[in-house]
Amino acid sequence: MRLIEVNDKHSADEFLKLPIRLYKDEPHWIRPLDKDIHQVFDPDKNKYFRNGELIRWILKNEQGEVVGRVAAFINQRTVKKDNEQPTGGMGFFDCINDKKAAFMLFDACKDWLSARGMEAMDGPINFGDRDNGGAVW
Repeated sequence: MRLIEVNDKHSADEFLKLPIRLYKDEPHWIRPLDKDIHQVFDPDKNKYFRNGELIRWILKNEQGEVVGRVAAFINQRTVKKDNEQPTGGMGFFDCINDKKAAFMLFDACKDWLSARGMEAMDGPINFGDRDNGGAVW
């Protein structure tokens, strides 16, 4: 399996479309609007980039098929300082039912956050407003 940073239009499209394929047979899954997902990752539209940073990945299997996705982020306004534990966030986790794939995605978040001084990881949580997918970071 290969972890790929989402850093172009093609990989962003693959990131967006994975849940459509994963949950196509789930009658209770409601697809979020594409524009809402795009806005979370757009520094011009998401005010949380002013005090934070974000990375996202897709995971491909040996056949080149996307089998997982995840994002990790830090919002310096919510990072606990002084005597509390610095904590980053992760979200947009979707993955096939495969423990190795899931751990690759979680470990990518853990390593990225750790390299930025975070001692803990909270999630799943959203890097955006509550009305765009969940708790705020």
